Order: sequence, then structure tokens, then C-alpha cells
Amino acid sequence: MSFTDILYEKRDGIARITLNRPDVYNAFRAQTCEEFIAAMKDADHDSTVGVVVLTGAGEKAFCTGGDQSSHSGGYGGRGVIGLPVEEMQSAVRDCRKPVIARVNGFAVGGGNVLVTVCDLAIASESASLGQVGPKVGSVDPGWGTALLARIVGEKKAREIWYLCRRYSAQEAEQMGLVNKVVPAEQLDAEVELWCKEILEKSPTALAIAKRSFNQDSDSIRGIGNLGFEALALYYQTDESQEGVNAFKEKRKPDFRKHAGK
Repeated sequence: MSFTDILYEKRDGIARITLNRPDVYNAFRAQTCEEFIAAMKDADHDSTVGVVVLTGAGEKAFCTGGDQSSHSGGYGGRGVIGLPVEEMQSAVRDCRKPVIARVNGFAVGGGNVLVTVCDLAIASESASLGQVGPKVGSVDPGWGTALLARIVGEKKAREIWYLCRRYSAQEAEQMGLVNKVVPAEQLDAEVELWCKEILEKSPTALAIAKRSFNQDSDSIRGIGNLGFEALALYYQTDESQEGVNAFKEKRKPDFRKHAGK
């Protein structure tokens, strides 16, 4: 498969997947998701790969979630909401290799969820993380909510979703959402160091460990499946469309006037 929305490289036991849409802060569209899934599956099946690094192109953004410019009652691709988001997130979870998020900038919305589902996360001091769903008429009803609560705690997860604030990399480290924060100029070296340490370990033991960690929270997959079915219906409402329209028109949304209609 040829790639247009991502960069995919395999070298010295490390597979690197880079979301390559810096003009929209590495937001993903349907094509991006399909390429991401294909690359992640390839890395999983390649016995020469021992660890996967996920990042975003440029210095400004890791990923800012679904591309709102392509969202008007659907993103134009397959999947319940027009994006195979569930498969994209599951590809990270199901990959038998550890997946490290190299958080080089904004990781908001669906980008924050990608950080959540990755096994490990290393962030630049300039990175910021958080959710935006309820501000734009959306939500992640699976890993982005339930798994996030397991990572940062129930109260903090609700704060993240209900208030849609931005959190610094240091705050994300304190709440357990990222493992380590380093200066921007040291990010690549730190990620490389973690990768090398992982590559020294037994790949089978790591795969078993990952499966074991995942098994404890895998019921969230079913919650997400149900939630995305509801989300597809929600996206058809005037309330959700108000969020999309306000984002495109660069104004503050008025959800209340559409609520319940």
C-alpha cells in the first residue's frame, strides 16, 4: 500500500508511523485512518520490528483528532461515523509490539485518545494535551473515556472531558498520561533510548505482558462499539452540527438552542 497521509519507516527494529498532515495539525481523515491501520498491522506482523513509534509531522502537533473540515454529518469513509476510528485505536492495542507515542506538540481530541491507547508516551516540554469533543459536538465513547479514567483516575478524566481544558506536558506527566517529559531538542534521543531498551528484551515476553495488560481493560472495546453507534446518530442532530458549523465559522457554538431537538 502506498501512503499519502502518513510516513512509514522501518529501521533497526523500530517502526515509525508519522501522521503527515501538518497543514491541519495532523488531524486525520478517512484516508489517514486506513493508512495508519495498514502500517500498524504491517509492523505487528513483521518479526524484525520490536517497537513502534507514533508521532506527528512538524513541530506544532502530534495529532488533533478528526479533521473537522472533512466532517459534515460524516467523514466520507467507512466505519460507523465515516471514520474507522475504532479500528485505528484497536490497531494500537492489538499490535503485539510496544507502541510509544512521541508527543511533539498538540495532542488534543482524537490525538489525546491515541496517546491514551499507546503503551508508553514521551512528550516534549512544548506539548499540550486535552479533549475538545463537547466543544465541537463530539465525544469518544470508548477508549478515550473509560480507559482514560483508568489511567488518570475517574475525577480527573471527567474534568478533562467536561471542561475541555488544555494541560501542559508536565501536568500530563503528573496525572500519568505520559511517562516522561523532555526538552524538545532531546525528544528524539529520549525516544531512541527507550526503543533500544525495549529491543533488548524478549519480544515474546513483551507480547504476553501487553496481552495481559490489555485483557484487564478489554471490556472497554464493547463499550466503545455501542458508544460509536450512538455517536453516529448524534452526528445527525442539529446539536452536533452546531459544533461543526461553529468550528468552521470560527465562532462560539450555542448548543443549548438545539438541545433535545
